[in-house]
Amino acid sequence: MTTPPDSLGMQETTLALPDQIEESMSRDLQIDALPQVSDIDQLVVLGMGGSGIAGDIVKAIVGPRISVPVIVSKGYECPNFVDHRTLVMVASFSGETEETLHAAAIAHERGAHIFAVTCGGTLSRLAEEWQASLSLVDSTIPMPRCAVGAMSVPLLKALDSMGLIEGLEDDFEDVDAVLRSRCDRIRSGSDNSRSVGESLATQIPVIYGGGPLGEVAAVRFKNQLNENAKTPAFFNVMPETCHNELAGWGVTHSGEPKIVAVQLRHIYEHPRLAPRFDFNETVAGSDKSEVVTVWAEGNSELAQLFDLILFGDQTSLEVAALLGQDPGPIDVLTQLKHRLAQS
Repeated sequence: MTTPPDSLGMQETTLALPDQIEESMSRDLQIDALPQVSDIDQLVVLGMGGSGIAGDIVKAIVGPRISVPVIVSKGYECPNFVDHRTLVMVASFSGETEETLHAAAIAHERGAHIFAVTCGGTLSRLAEEWQASLSLVDSTIPMPRCAVGAMSVPLLKALDSMGLIEGLEDDFEDVDAVLRSRCDRIRSGSDNSRSVGESLATQIPVIYGGGPLGEVAAVRFKNQLNENAKTPAFFNVMPETCHNELAGWGVTHSGEPKIVAVQLRHIYEHPRLAPRFDFNETVAGSDKSEVVTVWAEGNSELAQLFDLILFGDQTSLEVAALLGQDPGPIDVLTQLKHRLAQS
């Protein structure tokens, strides 16, 4: 049997997520320039792609706990309300993300407090020029999407150091135990990501998550399938799905590609989401389409979210292997960056 290609060691890096998070928790932050809680009215996280998911994690975990609004902005635009009473967290693994750098420069001009997370590049240089808080991550991580722990942990640690959130160390002890348990199952071949990957390799997945945690897990899973397996995938979130997309499962026409619904569940969903997921399963499966339901493990919100993230990451690698795709290189995105650089 031919060994599936993995030129950048994506499988090894995926299984190293618990170590990456542990190392990120122990790494010192340059937080001298972080403001006092009383000096900020809003929190904004800037970032794109594999780096931007860190902002989604922060919003899902921190948003419900704190008294200031949390906004994740993905693009060139800096929200108009950003001013000297805004904490702007800037996440760019490479430090060269065009959209993020543009928005961050505007935030700096408006007097915002800046905290940057990067492995170097232009963002690191600008943070030093701006005398901003900075966290440098491991530059040997092969791709931004592999740095989900390294990029998100410093953001959470910074908010913890400011006193905006509490109990972070306890949460990450839970994260560590849950992720190491799943990694052991992946290595032994007993994890359910293998069987789910077999289903997704021959069907187009539509991934559903419930509430903020489920939404982050669903969009991460979708993006990993796109980049690692080079296959189309789509996502939506409960309860919004029940107001539109649910109707789209009504009829399957001859010749259409087969679709599989994947439901990512966790115990922190609003209780009214359970009957919606149940009904979605009956409708999505009514035309003999497959419905896969995956429950997160762990006791804390953070552990359940990272467990679903690791499950999705591994499943995308299983799909890539079955399709004979090298999960590392993303040639079409590299081509786009080169074309944009010439324009």
